[in-house]
Amino acid sequence: MGHPETRQRFEEIYLAYYADLLAYIRRRVDSHEDAADALAETFTTAWRRLPDVPDGHAARLWLYGVARRTLANGRRTATRRSALVERLSAQLADWAGSADPPDNDLDAVRAAYRRLHADDREVLALVSWEGLTSEEAATVLGCSPGAARSRLHRARKRLARELSRAGVDVARYGVRALALAGRKA
Repeated sequence: MGHPETRQRFEEIYLAYYADLLAYIRRRVDSHEDAADALAETFTTAWRRLPDVPDGHAARLWLYGVARRTLANGRRTATRRSALVERLSAQLADWAGSADPPDNDLDAVRAAYRRLHADDREVLALVSWEGLTSEEAATVLGCSPGAARSRLHRARKRLARELSRAGVDVARYGVRALALAGRKA
C-alpha cells in the first residue's frame, strides 16, 4: 500500500476529515448507500492523488472540492441513466403497440438464420445481439474494420435473401430490409 509515511499521512487525513465529509455528502444525497459510495470515491481520489493534497486545514477544503465533483459526476450519471430509461421506455411502448410478427415469421427467421454460414451468423450476432460496432466486431473477428463491414454487409444481404426465399414479408421490417433482399419498395 505504499511507504509507511504515505499510509500514515492518508490515515491522518482520513481520521481528521471523515466525519466532516460524511456530513457534507449526506446532506446532498438521498440514501446512505449513495453517501457511502461518494465518500469512498472521494477518499479513493485522495489516496491516488495524495501528493496533491495540501497540508493542514487546506486538506479539508481540497477534500470538499473532490467530494463536490464526485457528487456532480454522480448527478450527471443519474441524469443520463434517467434519460436512457425514458428513451427505452418510449421505444418499448412503440414496439408493444406495433403488431408482433406472426409466429410462422419467427420460425422462418430462425430457420433462415440457421441456414447461414457460421461466419455470417457470428458477424450478425456480434453486431445485432451483442451491440458491437463493426470496428469492435473486427477486433473480435481478428480482421480489419473494412473487412468486418464487408462481411456484415454480405451477411445481411444473404440473410435478407434467405428470408425472402422463405416467404417472410421483409417489407414489414423496413425499406432497408427490402433493399438488402434486392426488392423494390
